[in-house]
Amino acid sequence: MPVDRAALVVGGIRLASGLSFLVDPVRANRWWGDPEPPVTTTRLLLRSMGYRDALVGGLLVSAALRGRDTRGWFLASGGADAADLLGGLSVHGEMTPSQRAIGLGGAAVGIGVGAWGATRRRG
Repeated sequence: MPVDRAALVVGGIRLASGLSFLVDPVRANRWWGDPEPPVTTTRLLLRSMGYRDALVGGLLVSAALRGRDTRGWFLASGGADAADLLGGLSVHGEMTPSQRAIGLGGAAVGIGVGAWGATRRRG
């Protein structure tokens, strides 16, 4: 049972990101470019995003370690980033330059990685 190293790395990053939003959503929000402390409803959404990312990342890691097909989890990961990008575009004009670069740029990279992982062939 070979380990899918690419899926292990990508899943580990997504899992770590999700856990950071669960453990300390205020600090994680700053890492993603928002210098202001989030209001209560924003913290709720940050935690929701954390649960989602921890779940998708953890399942991607699990599939990678078990030698299972990881393409569906890559697709789920890219889909989550596509939803983030779509939501972010609706408030693009209200975002600071760092929020646009980190938040929207990170989502765009995540979509690309998810699409790559979902369409690649494993040897």
